[in-house]
Amino acid sequence: MKTPDWNHIRAFHATATTGSLSAAARTLGLTQPTLSRQVAALEAELGVSLFERIGRRLRLTGTGMELLDHVNDMSDAARSVAIAASGRVQGVRGRVSISTTDTYAAYILPPIIERIRREAPEITVAIMSSNALANLRHQEADIAIRHVAPDDPALVGLHLHDSDAGFYAARTWIERHGMPARPEELAGPELLGIEDAERYIAHLRRIGIPMEAEAFRLVSDNSVVIWEMVRRGMGVAAMLEEVATRTPGIVRLLPDLLSFAVPVWLVTHRELHSSRRIRVVHDILARELAQIDRPAPIL
Repeated sequence: MKTPDWNHIRAFHATATTGSLSAAARTLGLTQPTLSRQVAALEAELGVSLFERIGRRLRLTGTGMELLDHVNDMSDAARSVAIAASGRVQGVRGRVSISTTDTYAAYILPPIIERIRREAPEITVAIMSSNALANLRHQEADIAIRHVAPDDPALVGLHLHDSDAGFYAARTWIERHGMPARPEELAGPELLGIEDAERYIAHLRRIGIPMEAEAFRLVSDNSVVIWEMVRRGMGVAAMLEEVATRTPGIVRLLPDLLSFAVPVWLVTHRELHSSRRIRVVHDILARELAQIDRPAPIL
């Protein structure tokens, strides 16, 4: 098969990401007839139909969506060269909403958002802090950072890594209560709870902590609140290692016995994945979250 002309590929990518020939032509600085001929030439070269016309707009066919995934990789590589050269993404603007847990929003995302602002200064980033799973299919968010894999075929998920999580307490708490020697010693009023108690208790029992719902004395639906209580020596709670190791005065309990993996997924809607502004933010998030460090504990 003859290798497609790069200009034809660029014409297809611009049309797919902007949704119209006129907008794509403006993006590439071409006339609309020239751009249309290039897209048609690519379809002829590949022997497939890449778009279907709906009113005044174009919609990708199934084959077109598959090709766009590959072309996006090529576009990302080209954009990476530009970013490396200038350190900034020029001309990309608009709003991108990111849904993530409250702990990630408070402790992990801020330096990454600083990176996004440096590389794409014209993009407006909106952070939706919630432990509930945002409904990407209904576009309540553009990008979500989740701890479960997407189960909807309309969503695209990228598994970045598995975080390590365990149980932690402040040094002041240990001075008062001593260091636990067995998991079952954590069951009781010193263990801080979350509002989704049923699922949390099921997990605790699986790892050897026989907790009952009525034993909780401090409960919150906000993990940042729970963690602040831990920091103040008010009890014990589970936390991701990358958050705990950034908190002064915190000690991990029973690290050899209580450790569990928490997957980190970056998820977006399949159609939104072709938006340039969303791709820019998605790629920066993927790069930074995949290489997030786990520093030594701050004492």
